[in-house]
Amino acid sequence: MAQFDTPQIGYSLNINGEYHNTLDIECFSQMMKGPSYCYKFYWLEAIVDIISEGIQDTTFDAIIDEMICNAWYSVREFHIHLSGIQADGLVRDGLERAVLKLTELSDLPTNASKVEIKNAIREHNADLKLAKEQLTNMVPGRALAGFFSKSAEEVPWGSIRRLTEYIRRIDSTVIRLPYTFGDSSKLKKEVHFNPDWMRMIQDNTVNILGWIQYEKVKWLQNNNPEVPGLIYKLAPMDEKMRKLNNVRKLWEGILEVREVCDVFTGNPIITKQYDVDHFIPWSFVMNDELWNLMPMDSSLNSSKSNKLPKWDPFFIVFAENQFGMYKLIHEKEELHKRFEDCYRDNLHSIWAGQELYRPGNTKEEFYTILQKNMQPVYDSARRQGYEIWNYQLL
Repeated sequence: MAQFDTPQIGYSLNINGEYHNTLDIECFSQMMKGPSYCYKFYWLEAIVDIISEGIQDTTFDAIIDEMICNAWYSVREFHIHLSGIQADGLVRDGLERAVLKLTELSDLPTNASKVEIKNAIREHNADLKLAKEQLTNMVPGRALAGFFSKSAEEVPWGSIRRLTEYIRRIDSTVIRLPYTFGDSSKLKKEVHFNPDWMRMIQDNTVNILGWIQYEKVKWLQNNNPEVPGLIYKLAPMDEKMRKLNNVRKLWEGILEVREVCDVFTGNPIITKQYDVDHFIPWSFVMNDELWNLMPMDSSLNSSKSNKLPKWDPFFIVFAENQFGMYKLIHEKEELHKRFEDCYRDNLHSIWAGQELYRPGNTKEEFYTILQKNMQPVYDSARRQGYEIWNYQLL
């Protein structure tokens, strides 16, 4: 296996050595270079997905449908901005706008499956046409720019017809390209994959997709600097990743000692009839830290979902429950042991271990430490677009 090093980004694209003798892998490695918008990453990712299914001939329309599916979860479930937002608050990225347009047109859930998303696209294709067409303007040709550098001929960027002819000419006389275009226009325009490039991509799919994801994460993190755990927000997450067992055991022990009221209803929590949930949604923080967890009436969990509760009046009630837990773990040896059992999965924040849960805090000190550290995270989630849960305290 030969290795194409990209030391400036700390990633090596590993491609089977046999292909270096017949295909220009270095030019291929430039396909995501210098993006202006995130959909350049999704274009190449969609192509790899389609080729991995053995499809040699497709259309702009089919590729863009694949792009929308691949971007759906990041945009809808995790409120990721694919290319940031403008000063006036408008979305910059055309692919993100297409996802949001589909959201307006359909009743798809944020965690919709790929089949559900594609069915919704077909149902609303006429209304999505303009948003999808905007994605065909530059990226399909610009992605091949690294190959064009092998030719002395000037690239006719201003005309899709002349660019189509240019790509065919380069492919037949200068260098084999991964794909060429047909003569149809806009979304119906054909994309023909080169058989040799198809074999290379099929033989190296895992490595190529890993490289695309690495580049995509770097771009997204730069455009979403306040978002934690972004690498986990590119695809649906396994619910089994959540580690709440020890936290639940801790709250079970507390409920045996004292009454704890639900943050939202004000009613006493009933043992075995509650969930352990996140005050700031898990889909934003991407962790199960003890300082963000609370016992909550099971009947409310689906309603709250990944929404933010109103800071006022609910934070102060949440803080009261946290302080009640804090006092008991320092008073009761058995509860302190259960607290220590949370270290591995639920106590990673340095400020929580060294400040919040240290012995000796007064109620006011505890509230101040908790608010000082939680409110910036809450505010970041608000700016990222998380919806406020409009539950009314009775």
